[in-house]
Amino acid sequence: MTKWWKNAVGYQIYPRSFMDSNNDGIGDIKGIQSKLPYLKELGIDFIWINPIYKSPNIDNGYDISDYKSINPEFGTLDDLKELLHIAHEHNIKIIMDLVINHTSDQHPWFIEAKKSIDNPYRNFYLWADATPEKMPNDWQGFFGGSTWTYDSKTKQAYFHIFTKGQPDLNWKNSEMRTKIYQRIKWWLDFGIDGFRLDAISHIQKEPWDFKIKTDPWAPFSNVSGIEHYMTELKDLFHQYNIMTVGEASGVKSKQAAFWTNEDNGYIDMIFELEQLKRTGDLGKQTGDLLALKEVLSRWQVGLKNSGWNALYIENHDNPRSNSIFGNETPASATALATAYMLLKGTPFIYQGREIGMTNYPFSSIDELRATDSLMAYQNWLDKDYTSLESLKLTTNWARDHARTPMQWGASGAFSKSIPWMKINPNADQINVESQQKDPSSTLNYYKKLIKLKKELSVFTDGNYKLELPKHPKVWAYTRTTAQEKAKILVNLSEKVQVVTLPNRWLQAEYKIILTNYPEQKLTKVMTLRPFEAIVISNYML
Repeated sequence: MTKWWKNAVGYQIYPRSFMDSNNDGIGDIKGIQSKLPYLKELGIDFIWINPIYKSPNIDNGYDISDYKSINPEFGTLDDLKELLHIAHEHNIKIIMDLVINHTSDQHPWFIEAKKSIDNPYRNFYLWADATPEKMPNDWQGFFGGSTWTYDSKTKQAYFHIFTKGQPDLNWKNSEMRTKIYQRIKWWLDFGIDGFRLDAISHIQKEPWDFKIKTDPWAPFSNVSGIEHYMTELKDLFHQYNIMTVGEASGVKSKQAAFWTNEDNGYIDMIFELEQLKRTGDLGKQTGDLLALKEVLSRWQVGLKNSGWNALYIENHDNPRSNSIFGNETPASATALATAYMLLKGTPFIYQGREIGMTNYPFSSIDELRATDSLMAYQNWLDKDYTSLESLKLTTNWARDHARTPMQWGASGAFSKSIPWMKINPNADQINVESQQKDPSSTLNYYKKLIKLKKELSVFTDGNYKLELPKHPKVWAYTRTTAQEKAKILVNLSEKVQVVTLPNRWLQAEYKIILTNYPEQKLTKVMTLRPFEAIVISNYML
């Protein structure tokens, strides 16, 4: 029996920036609830909500201080229960972030752990002997700087791959794992429909004397031994009818087939982190479209017979795809959507992508909020760059671009108060309200694309084959089952591209069933306009 999520489309919500219901400038649970009719009309099947747990917000909610509480700025557990109930009435499922590589340093476990070396919670975390001058090793964290923070009281250092406010949990400790599993069960019994597992491939670490050769993240990325913990998690997840997707840096496409196979895989699908490669000089980098095509094609082939893909080109940790891969036009927004959403896998739409939201024109460091952005800015200043140069280098690829408030209307329509981040000034031109009224808008193209994705089984079950593999600007591929055949042709550039199609694409049965430009005809030699996308099929809707 086909799993429900194989024919589903997901929508990622960054709650702080989605919709503010109480006008305090911060999005909240009731704000999400108010937009369920919009999401239902869009055609999505499930929502992934970024962390809403109690947190000091050192890393925007990914530093949890209480797994069983909701941060008051987002609402209450009762609000979440009501959201679940109404979402389910709309046939929309809800999955939540599961952050179990680390906690906040304000979590009760860590507060206890810091009290003494022999505290019962000490081994819930990773500690080693150290001095202020000499850490246990020279490993570097994802946000820069040492993975160690010295504790003068106990004369040891604790380990963290993110900020010092996010100490890593010790997964070798069975008592700690038991408590984590209890909390997972608590949420599943609460009624949520699954988890996105944050940083899950980092829960196992190499010995502290491990020597780094080339990859700085190797000591804590998919390290041998992780399979024991992933099997325990799998056994727990399989007790419920849920969907799980893992953020799994270091898990390659060949390994992903094992991680996600339907019979005994650990989780249902993986967000791979290879595809968002950059090209160009520092401060002027854009997305590498050739790498995007190559990596996603390799994952399509790698998971052809076993496992499942989670499809995305934008999320809360990256700049807006319409800016880094496109030219900020409706054409580039819809072309990119067509290219990735019709691949084999479950597509995720990050909030605002369906209207073509773009990067924010930051003019001051005071406009940024992400911890790693602020740290990066200071690092550039420390290297004697000017404040203007440091800002440019920081914001070129800052995750803050994806976190500006959702553009519901011409004035932003996100909140009646000053929002926690500024609304992009192009909200007057790019917003939901105006696009709902325009049949040719990006939003209405998304609705057609989602409908197509779900109605034709070829986009769920069909095999993938890359066509025109050496073309530097065009992504062409086929999806094929015994009965249905579809061909996708996308110009990923802002210049006209001329391509010669294979004869097998030109049989009489094939017709254009979706395009983001008017008046296109299927011919042997195709002149593709800037960011033009064409879907061809032998099946007529």
